[in-house]
Amino acid sequence: MKILLPPSETKRIGGTGAPWSAAALAMPALQPQRDRVVDALIALAADPEAASRVLKLSERQRGEIAHNAALREAATMPAVDRYTGVLFDALDASTLPAAARRWLGQHVWIHSAPFGPVGALDPIPAYRLGAAVSLPGVPPLRRVWADAVSESIAASHPRFILDLRSEAYVALGPIPDSVASAYVRVVTDEEGSTRALNHFNKHAKGALVRRLAEDRPRIDSVNALFAWADHSDVTLRPTDTAGTIELVVPA
Repeated sequence: MKILLPPSETKRIGGTGAPWSAAALAMPALQPQRDRVVDALIALAADPEAASRVLKLSERQRGEIAHNAALREAATMPAVDRYTGVLFDALDASTLPAAARRWLGQHVWIHSAPFGPVGALDPIPAYRLGAAVSLPGVPPLRRVWADAVSESIAASHPRFILDLRSEAYVALGPIPDSVASAYVRVVTDEEGSTRALNHFNKHAKGALVRRLAEDRPRIDSVNALFAWADHSDVTLRPTDTAGTIELVVPA
């Protein structure tokens, strides 16, 4: 099984790892797209006013432009430690045992806007770029990434993918029809009806991935995922929408 996570807008700064390189990231075939987007971000950072406008930064966030300017020289840290925010706080990867962290490295991809999907333990620098941003000098990110990411996913030959991404990042790399997958919606049952969640959506996804890393099950199909959930106090259920399952959390 592979798990696809979205990134987070908020990130830790700094790091102790060497600058990122193609050899250090999953899906090395994406190097041309990575170079194109990273070079565009560096070029944009040379004009702080334009960068602030394009990236929709507040005055307080303008310091993040310097992170983009230094993308090729900056220190790195594992992607799962770089990201903060609700999902990654719930995952809390830094407190996992070594075996669970190794499991994350083997089974989790985090889908970033400048690098495409990277392994959970792949070293990346701090950056500022969201899926919806239109960078000067390059096509919309969907056109840059979608086909290349889908091809790289297929070339990785995963038996099954659990897709926890937001719709914006799904658009940057749809899972090909040839790969078995399940897209997760987080819901709660309330007074006889089902309601989708927003804020708690991210927390529930992070907690789900933490539980999987702790248990380290062998899952190669949606049925195997349901079987694991039945024995792990995790409520998953199928839906009427093909390829979509629900993660049910308490109201």
